Amino acid sequence: MSAELHITLAGAERVVAAGTTAGDALEADGRTVIAARVNGEQRDLAWRLADGDVVEPIEISSAEGRAIVRHSTAHVMAQAVQELFPDAKLGIGPPVDNGFYYDFDVEHAFQPDDLKRIEKRMREIVKEGQLFSRRPVGDDEARAELAGEPYKLELIGLKGGAADEESVEVGAGQLTIYDNLDAKSGELRWKDLCRGPHVPSTRSIPAFKLMRSGGAYWRGSEKNPQLQRIYGTAWESRDKQDEYLKLLEEAEKRDHRKLGAELDLFSFPPELGSGLPIFHPKGGIIRKEMEDYMRRRQAEAGYEFVNTPHITKSSLFETSGHLPWYADDMFPAFELEGVDYRVKPMNCPMHNLIFRARGRSYRELPLRLCEFGSVYRYEKSGVVHGLTRVRGMTQDDAHIYTTREQMADEIKSLLRFVLSVLRDFGLSDFYLELSTRDDSEKFIGDPAEWDEATEALRQVATESGLELVADPGGAAFYGPKISVQAKDAIGRTWQLSTIQLDLNQPKRFGLEYQAADGSRQTPVMIHRALFGSVERFLGVLTEHYAGAFPPWLAPVQVVGIPIADAHASYLNDVAKRLRERGIRVEVDTSDDRMQKKIRNAQKAKVPFMLLAGDDDVAKGAVSFRYRNGEQNNGVPVDDAVEEIVSAVERRIQV
Repeated sequence: MSAELHITLAGAERVVAAGTTAGDALEADGRTVIAARVNGEQRDLAWRLADGDVVEPIEISSAEGRAIVRHSTAHVMAQAVQELFPDAKLGIGPPVDNGFYYDFDVEHAFQPDDLKRIEKRMREIVKEGQLFSRRPVGDDEARAELAGEPYKLELIGLKGGAADEESVEVGAGQLTIYDNLDAKSGELRWKDLCRGPHVPSTRSIPAFKLMRSGGAYWRGSEKNPQLQRIYGTAWESRDKQDEYLKLLEEAEKRDHRKLGAELDLFSFPPELGSGLPIFHPKGGIIRKEMEDYMRRRQAEAGYEFVNTPHITKSSLFETSGHLPWYADDMFPAFELEGVDYRVKPMNCPMHNLIFRARGRSYRELPLRLCEFGSVYRYEKSGVVHGLTRVRGMTQDDAHIYTTREQMADEIKSLLRFVLSVLRDFGLSDFYLELSTRDDSEKFIGDPAEWDEATEALRQVATESGLELVADPGGAAFYGPKISVQAKDAIGRTWQLSTIQLDLNQPKRFGLEYQAADGSRQTPVMIHRALFGSVERFLGVLTEHYAGAFPPWLAPVQVVGIPIADAHASYLNDVAKRLRERGIRVEVDTSDDRMQKKIRNAQKAKVPFMLLAGDDDVAKGAVSFRYRNGEQNNGVPVDDAVEEIVSAVERRIQV
């Protein structure tokens, strides 16, 4: 064996001694650099290098670094749980966005006091500085060591299976176990089946906190046992963790479910079932404003409105290809007159039937069909969440049929249209995500056509000037897509509008148009959802604005508050003028004192309050009180009306 190795480090060739680890080469202290990328693969700092290796650092503050810290913290949590609850059986413990979780099979659900005890023991383990030590094992050896862990044994049985069966524990290669070793004696403290990598020592975990616990089905299937899941968060510094916890605190204040109840917008009656919201009059006003705006914008952009039924024969989704690939997300079929029917989970197959209803000419293309269509999807009960994850929704759906030659220009126009609409709703910080196919078998169609469609989307996304992020394997089964990711007022990212290119469904439905040369050609189909769903978008907007909607969307735009009962008729006259201009206005004639009326209007987050007393009546004026508490006295009624109407027409926030 050569005593020297030639490696590439930070782009430069270096010669190191045989036996050098990635940590040695990077001179890593386990604090800033906590792992390495060797030939593109994540590795522990203790990984021994080979001749020709390319070595790069993974810093704790990077996305990869944070994920490694979080996964390592999940191991620490599992060790603490098994020390405190010796009968607990291990599920899985992956890193997730902003944190981690671990699933346990325990006799009783974890209580808040249990989490406190677990977190206390975790802090002791971190302080001990236990070492994470990777150890390759054979399948039989792993089964022998983990004989008391039935869920780990099941994962070993899945090794080498389909990619979607891989987890943080097993992949398609050799199994590895990570031992947690006493830093001084080297004695084994705990172990777990895991692919890794991990931080070198528990002392490399700077900040963590346990958040909550709840039930979760093993491997996400309701057919499997329900385990207890503990969620936590971990960060590269206490400051970063404090920032995140403050964000959570602010997000809790903005929770649309809470605001929806407080502002009387919508509710989720248990009598209807999970994920099926109802909208109250005030929520209905916001929906109507959203939909009216979108109808107007789409009409101006050359869209044609269609309408399709809520149920259809199941065979329609066999033609479209959805049944083989999407059945788990559909409600079960029901039989009627000997035929299976389903409630529709999407509108596109029905829009294809509209296109096919008569002969089409190239002169009609692009043909833009749109619909506010109600669809129903069987979301798992564990992921249903307020308005942002529902089972019954209204999609602002559009399907555009174009020639191949029109495809690129139409996508450009669509993206400009989408961003313009989102900006009118007060969102302005965007990036794009390009979802493509991978090598799995969940995609249909000719790979060459996929490449063509993907490249068309990539080019338009790149030309937009927005950041473009790759999402390999995230495409729909029939085609790639661009999704607009928007940041809200507190920096959270939401996936909103999507543009999908589909070269497969038109063929499956036999769609054709007559080209200029008289030949029959297959159109390109573009799927476009702008809000995603009206329900979800309203949930996002409620949190973005913390319930304080801009005047054009506010259910009540103005409240008149008389200083004394004698001033109510004067404000009623002002209200009449505002209503004639299309403004939603109320006059509070309740028995409450004036200050209570002001507090009520502020609590309802009404954009404008108009107060009137003797001086205002004498001058033909009102006193403006804004939502932020500022006041402008003695404003002539004509000016007040124009200010309010202008704010609504310009869709500004006040």
